[in-house]
Amino acid sequence: MDELIPLRQDTLSDLPKDVRRPRYDRAELTPGIVHIGLGNFHRAHQAWYLHRLMETGAAHDWAILGAGVRPADARARERMLAQDCLTTLIELDPSGKSAEVTGSMVGYVPVDEDNASLVAQMADPAIRIVSLTVTEGGYYRDGAGGFDADHADIRYDVDHPDAPCTAFGAMVAALRRRRDAGTGPFTCQSCDNLQSNGDVLRETILGLAERQDPDLATWIGESCTFPNSMVDCIVPATGSAELDLVRRFGIADDVPVTHENFRQWVIEDRFCAGRPDWDRVGATFTDDVHGFEAMKIRCLNAGHQVIADPGEVLGVETIAGCMEHELIHGLFRKVETEEIVPHVAAVPGMTPEEYVDLIERRFANPEIRDTTRRVAFDGASRHAGFVLPILRDALEAGAPVEGLALTEALWARMCEGTREDGTVIEPNDPIWDELQAAAKQARERAGAWLEQRRIYGELGDARAFAEPFERWLALIWSDGAEAALRAYLDG
Repeated sequence: MDELIPLRQDTLSDLPKDVRRPRYDRAELTPGIVHIGLGNFHRAHQAWYLHRLMETGAAHDWAILGAGVRPADARARERMLAQDCLTTLIELDPSGKSAEVTGSMVGYVPVDEDNASLVAQMADPAIRIVSLTVTEGGYYRDGAGGFDADHADIRYDVDHPDAPCTAFGAMVAALRRRRDAGTGPFTCQSCDNLQSNGDVLRETILGLAERQDPDLATWIGESCTFPNSMVDCIVPATGSAELDLVRRFGIADDVPVTHENFRQWVIEDRFCAGRPDWDRVGATFTDDVHGFEAMKIRCLNAGHQVIADPGEVLGVETIAGCMEHELIHGLFRKVETEEIVPHVAAVPGMTPEEYVDLIERRFANPEIRDTTRRVAFDGASRHAGFVLPILRDALEAGAPVEGLALTEALWARMCEGTREDGTVIEPNDPIWDELQAAAKQARERAGAWLEQRRIYGELGDARAFAEPFERWLALIWSDGAEAALRAYLDG
């Protein structure tokens, strides 16, 4: 292999000719966005849309500053700054891989214990959007789905408004400075896979601000906007295979990102301080994002949970591998068509049935090495946010729930912590110890799993769900996951 080209601004012209690189002068870019939670998804999605818009000659005053509030973010900052905040994106198209370098990010805010640098940066009037990808479980929700004002982090931020520990506390502190200085608000934009993500972010910000300063909460509520959005692109975690792949393109990049050949971004057009024209490069602005959002979260995100947990139990390493497994694929198809699609409305240009066909092809893409472990991570948030709302709708409508109950039973089996081949499933959830304790009890008494009120709430009392759940879990433990899958598919 020829010598690798280190990814830096001054080496862009040295990159191999088949690698696309920025077609704009990055020296002319100025920041307009602070993004908190600079993971792979953001760099393959929001940052890519902005990069492509910048290539048209627009939005050069909307460059991104990365930010984080966790100690681990300091290491991510070092890596990004070492390559001038450039990212190699590798598209994993079954017809052939391609690489491009994006340059819409121009800096990374220092990571301080008291978040002083982050607060100061967001208080700069040049920043007009503060966006976040902090995972579905990062918004401090309680078991009923509301704002968890009693969480220790929230209580800390209430008591330390000028030195907060959370991203939301830092945003409130920055907005306080902007109100006091008369420099105006910024748009608070969630880019996480949450239904009504803007509304959830608004509730978190206002819930915290109300407890610090009710007048400030009123100003934020009247001045800031919190657009809902639907984001979609399968972006695997970066590991040794991804690092090897970027080297095959001749690039030395410590933090490359791989992604599928599909993106979608549907956004409510509510931006109090202006916005980039992302719609010029494929995003959709709408006054009603909820239909798109519901279709994606129910069919794709819930569908991921349907296949990831049996995949873990049966030792299938990747999502594409799950789709190759006859029984897991069959579970996906039957649950989607019989128990999810009936509770999803069509959107302009796409029926739920067509969307299921689309994601079936996307999940089966053999170039995407998306691990079952990544997709199964934080099941407590993902099942509660993606699967259980469908289950509630189905119960209310008197519709079938056998497959959804089996999905929950397979999750309970996975959380016991071993695969059927005897290997250990390493902790894979922020509340893994609680889940594992409940799963071990449920091996002898299946109903113990449904007694986790913070996850299931009143659903554990619904016999139309609890009865098939208990039956499926008992069958999984007595005869194995494949026997349960066959029984469901034959039923």
